[in-house]
Amino acid sequence: MASGIKDKVAIVGMGCTAFGEHWDKGAEDLMVDAFEQALADSGVARSDIQAAWMGNALDDINVGNSALPLAHALRLKTIPVSRVENMCATGTEALRAAVYAVAAGAVDFALALGVEKLKDTGYGGLPLRTKGLANDLWLPYGSAPGSFAQLAGAYAAKHRLNGDDLKRAMAHVSWKSHQNAAKNPRAHLRKAVEMETILKAPMIADPLGLFDCCGVSDGAACAIVTTPDIAKGLGIANPVTVKAVQLSASHGWEMSYGAWDGSHVLNTREAARRAYAEASVKDPRAELSLTEVHDCFSITELVTMEDLGLSDEGCAPTDILDGRYDRDGVQPCQIDGGLKCFGHPVGASGLRMAFEVYTQLLGRAGERQLPAPRLGLTHNLGGAPFNSVAAVSIFGRLN
Repeated sequence: MASGIKDKVAIVGMGCTAFGEHWDKGAEDLMVDAFEQALADSGVARSDIQAAWMGNALDDINVGNSALPLAHALRLKTIPVSRVENMCATGTEALRAAVYAVAAGAVDFALALGVEKLKDTGYGGLPLRTKGLANDLWLPYGSAPGSFAQLAGAYAAKHRLNGDDLKRAMAHVSWKSHQNAAKNPRAHLRKAVEMETILKAPMIADPLGLFDCCGVSDGAACAIVTTPDIAKGLGIANPVTVKAVQLSASHGWEMSYGAWDGSHVLNTREAARRAYAEASVKDPRAELSLTEVHDCFSITELVTMEDLGLSDEGCAPTDILDGRYDRDGVQPCQIDGGLKCFGHPVGASGLRMAFEVYTQLLGRAGERQLPAPRLGLTHNLGGAPFNSVAAVSIFGRLN
């Protein structure tokens, strides 16, 4: 009988580049930057790493869709390297593979790295079919803003919200992230923005305005994982451990039947349910200290609060406006600025979220440090609400 991975894997080192427009760097340069940070943080030698996974989704750094660029750039001599891709959950997928390898006892040290040079695709957002990329993939259902605008409309219809009420709640989501990012040197957008500016911004896909949409950026993030016993042997008395990593993928139910009302994301709910069970989290509202969720659009964060069980059905707008998820609220969300202010270099986002939780748990977050966080959750949502893959991970300390 499977028992899960709770506390079977420790994170001993992480690194994260600044996210932004890195016109002067290639993907390999970003990989090296994140890896060198993680290696220095861990105290282990490059030769100790026994297997590595690279998350990369959209740019052209792969050799035959392999992870050979990772081995070359990081000088990982003769070890197995693999490339993974799972839409916007790609970075978390790389971490999941490394974590599972250690938990299974296959290796002592594993590496997960996510990278993306999204600016180099030449497209002002996630590439559409045949735009910005030669390969014909990814978003066959239309634009990302259009799809998530439909989520907003369905949510408002179900809960009988008028457009102004929903827009104010979404604006607060974006306002909060900009306030937080102003304190984060790794964020792409570091300027606080006033609510009035957000509400008056140009419309992208009604009801989503300009500030309801995350930006486009380049970046990389990296993690080195091992067992808690080995971590202790390295002198880390109370390491950050992985409590759960769960992923749920759509099998077409949302579009094949009439039971889905379009107002929520089934796969987030299922991944969260499994993650809470694996991590032994009974009451996520009381036990989670912070969350990093997939705020590709402000409506996504709003709906995710309910899908994760942190707000009651139909109550997320009120909780958001009441400040529950603000920096000084009961359960801060996007304390680093989120996708809204980091942008979304697809392969890197999941590991970037894990980096923030790791940093907070170790008390290293500087100006944005939260008081004594105990458990942190990360969430990715790939695809569209009706054709998605969702990942939920939970991290804490061993003791």
